[in-house]
Amino acid sequence: MRPVPQSESLSERVERLELPFNEYGVDPYGISKKHLKLALEFFAFLYRNYFRVRCTGVQHIPQKGRGMLVGNHSGGVAVDGMMVLTSTMLEMDPPRLAQGMVERFIHKFPVASLWASRTGQFTGLPEHAVRLLEDDRLLMIFPEGARGTAKLYPDRYSLVDFGTGFIRLALQTRSPIIPFAFLGGGAAIPTVTNAYALGKLLGVPYIPLTPYLLPLPLPVGLEIHYGEPLVFEGTGDEEDHVIQGYVDQVKASIQRLIEDNRAERNLRRARRLLP
Repeated sequence: MRPVPQSESLSERVERLELPFNEYGVDPYGISKKHLKLALEFFAFLYRNYFRVRCTGVQHIPQKGRGMLVGNHSGGVAVDGMMVLTSTMLEMDPPRLAQGMVERFIHKFPVASLWASRTGQFTGLPEHAVRLLEDDRLLMIFPEGARGTAKLYPDRYSLVDFGTGFIRLALQTRSPIIPFAFLGGGAAIPTVTNAYALGKLLGVPYIPLTPYLLPLPLPVGLEIHYGEPLVFEGTGDEEDHVIQGYVDQVKASIQRLIEDNRAERNLRRARRLLP
């Protein structure tokens, strides 16, 4: 992978996306260059200046063709998804757009729903995911779902049960899985409890509550570590125990990435504290 040109503007990186935009700057899925440029300006500021994201392993992400970025969910709100999306735009050359499967409740909020779709983030329906991968897109998946972002601060490095649908999807579309570990989300939004009743009133699964009450992210250093691709053989119609075995392999790979890089993260912190 070539080094990312340091002088290249964010607008130029959007222009270099290998997507079939029409003369109006819109692709067949409704992704808009205009919306991508505006979103990337905001996300890049958070990535570079607020969270100071450290990213490794982007060479494991295919430069062309289909692929599934599969990682752990944490942080109360979708900070991890935003930063993963930004990493593939800023750290890869050529840049690629990671497209996520968002929760269905986002359609209750018209502005958020519009911006999600205009930047390539669609409702997590199987048919949407199949179509994206068959069109050789890069799909971002968090198999823990909303239960992952609901983890409390002491459990921030743990993994809850993974769904199995992503493995059947990978097999059906013959897509490589690129595991990744996202570190720091639980410290950026240190959830002490989740207000499920309040969330229901507002049309979301829950509202994470922090020691300072509101789930506003702190300027904590975040990290994204991509691992080597995993490729499984099959059609997607395998028996449940076979699929579960593949799920366990992916989960174990992500857990190793978390633990290995968590140890390095703690070592770097200790060195900074030394006199």
